[in-house]
Amino acid sequence: MTDATKTAPSSTRSPEVQLAVGALGGLRQDLFRGAFAYRPLPMMRTDGPVIRRLPARIRQYAGWAPHAAVMAAAFLTFAIAYSEESGGLDYIVTGLVPAAAVGMTLLRPVGAWWVLIAVSPFAGALSGGWDGYPWTASLFLAHLAVMTVITLRTRPRTAAWMWVGTALYGVAAEVFLSPGYTTNLPEMLFFSALLLLAASLVHIRREAHREVTVQRTVTAIERDKRTLLEERTTIARELHDVVAHHMSVVAIQAEAAPYRVENPPPELEQAFVTIRENAVAALTELRRVLGVVRAEDYEAPDAPQPTLGDLDRLIANVRETGLDVEKVVTGAVRELPQGVELSAYRIVQEALSNTLRHAPGATARVEVGYVLGGLGLRIVNGPATGMVKPSPGAGHGITGMRERVTMLDGEMTTEETADGGYEVTVFLPVASASEPTGGQE
Repeated sequence: MTDATKTAPSSTRSPEVQLAVGALGGLRQDLFRGAFAYRPLPMMRTDGPVIRRLPARIRQYAGWAPHAAVMAAAFLTFAIAYSEESGGLDYIVTGLVPAAAVGMTLLRPVGAWWVLIAVSPFAGALSGGWDGYPWTASLFLAHLAVMTVITLRTRPRTAAWMWVGTALYGVAAEVFLSPGYTTNLPEMLFFSALLLLAASLVHIRREAHREVTVQRTVTAIERDKRTLLEERTTIARELHDVVAHHMSVVAIQAEAAPYRVENPPPELEQAFVTIRENAVAALTELRRVLGVVRAEDYEAPDAPQPTLGDLDRLIANVRETGLDVEKVVTGAVRELPQGVELSAYRIVQEALSNTLRHAPGATARVEVGYVLGGLGLRIVNGPATGMVKPSPGAGHGITGMRERVTMLDGEMTTEETADGGYEVTVFLPVASASEPTGGQE
């Protein structure tokens, strides 16, 4: 017989025993472990739907509302004791200590409950039983207030243990300490059960709202990441044709170059062979990478990728949808790198699409500026007009434009205009023919 076989019967517990052990562990964790630990009550949030509507001068103090409510309950506890007791030690036991316990829930919540349990027998003995046993009126209020605050600050399981502990104390006081007067234990158990149930529901609702908020935040972050990945994948697919064309030209030119020179030296022939081999290898790797990022339902476009020369056709199509678009070109029009042309076209296309979705009936203006050192774009639209409601977008447009601009080391700004419209401004740097285009680390 192995050691594992010998210890198996002793380590196996029945479900009843496991339930009892778990319950005792919960009791120890909720009411004993760290009962007097310092846990200050944080300020209440002031961004709720009701508090947000308050004046700013009042709203800055609204976060202290829970603290003020607790201190009001503490003051009421002391006032009740002051109105009923004759003075002396009664003030301390039935008034000052319970009021301090209520205020203690702001710093050491569970410890406040133990303070009330400890002082209750002395308060009952001093009161003579004429105003309630085992809880005087002030202690009755303090006990309810303390258990409610603790439930709101901890969790429903703690409320259950406090209710059971209160019931056990009440029964023990009836059996061992009762002077024979009428008990108020039933009233305590009834009212405390109602308050603790209501506080537990509030706590559960608050925790559920917090979890939903966290989940929404995580979902939004994941959605942004997915959107960014999709846009980068789209850009990679579109630029594949541009890069593949250049690499094919390099391979063909390297293969044909030796035949353009009479009796080329062997070193030159070998150099061109190496260039062609590297170009073909790079083209093969490019196609393999594209196969990884290409979706299953993706189909390569039959037509060449669009350039700035196709803007007139794009604007004509947009005008057919009812959007009044004006195009302005400044500077000396020149041929730009294909990647810049493609990105510029897509940025204008996306900006006009956003105008159609978010500002139906508005007018738009597309400005293309050929400037020294790059290309400038400005797409601005007015506010929405007419009866057509704006349609919500998926939030991919701005992300896609920013990715294209970042890829080309450009700059982009987006902002609302003074008349309620929207403006997108982009600058894409383009190296001049005299500037080096590579070799930088």
